[in-house]
Amino acid sequence: MPVTILDQPLPYVSLLPERRADAVELVVIHCTELSDMAMAREYGERILHASGTGNSGHYYIDRDGTIHRYVPGTRVANHVRGHNTDSIGIELVNLGRYPHWWDSRHQQMTEPYSAAQIAALRALLAQLREQFPNLRQIAGHEDLDTAMMPASDEPTLEIHRKLDPGPLFPWREVLRGSGLQRISDSRP
Repeated sequence: MPVTILDQPLPYVSLLPERRADAVELVVIHCTELSDMAMAREYGERILHASGTGNSGHYYIDRDGTIHRYVPGTRVANHVRGHNTDSIGIELVNLGRYPHWWDSRHQQMTEPYSAAQIAALRALLAQLREQFPNLRQIAGHEDLDTAMMPASDEPTLEIHRKLDPGPLFPWREVLRGSGLQRISDSRP
């Protein structure tokens, strides 16, 4: 049974590079680190690049399990450094470290992912595996973007730039029966 997806393309989606479905080999799991879906949309619409595009995942899953598509999988979205051309980004609405992303005193991620989100994610992954014949790998944003940066409250301390989806993400449950293998990238 197909997953219900609310198609809500970003205003600049036609400016994102096109790619063939067989170019997609990886799905990257993110959390928004924002308060809600409306704020995630606002951030996704921001123009940040000379190309007239911004940073966004392809799919967003709200706390109630509703799935929104901002960028089709046949376009390259800007969601993870160095891995955009062959990946699909899926964002789960979650506070993460919001609003103190880079404060060394606020690096704990304490909001659990809802059962509805995880069920929707599993269903979406199954559908994506059918649509993208070479999709066989999965990673967390934290697995691929391992850069460190100065903390905003104490620049002599270094913190991880990205921690999502974080320690409360149920990898075992998501991977079970998915046909996907989790990878990580230890490049500096």
